[in-house]
Amino acid sequence: MDGEITPEEVERLLAEDADIRVVDIRSPGAYARGHIPGSENVPFNQLPTRVESLTGSDRIVTVCPHGKASVQAANLIKSFEGTTDARVESMAGGLEEWGGDLEAGDTEDESAAADDGPQSPF
Repeated sequence: MDGEITPEEVERLLAEDADIRVVDIRSPGAYARGHIPGSENVPFNQLPTRVESLTGSDRIVTVCPHGKASVQAANLIKSFEGTTDARVESMAGGLEEWGGDLEAGDTEDESAAADDGPQSPF
């Protein structure tokens, strides 16, 4: 992992259309209820099998509710052979510190909108 990035810096980079991939590691249901516009959902438990989809990215920012699990996710991504050249950061403070707009998903999809229950870490 290449450190942490502030939510304000993430917002600035997105506004500038910088080459950045924001990876939200929460469950699909949590992501559907509200996420950073332009982010993509790769749930933490799926990250080991989906990390290959992030190869070729120049800069990756991981996001979670409070900025703790995203540090682990960033470390996992950075350790993958295809992403070692990418700048991989965790967003400090997570969505709790995000001051920008959130985008909601399609709540008509019951599986995405359903309560994730107590087994969901995010």
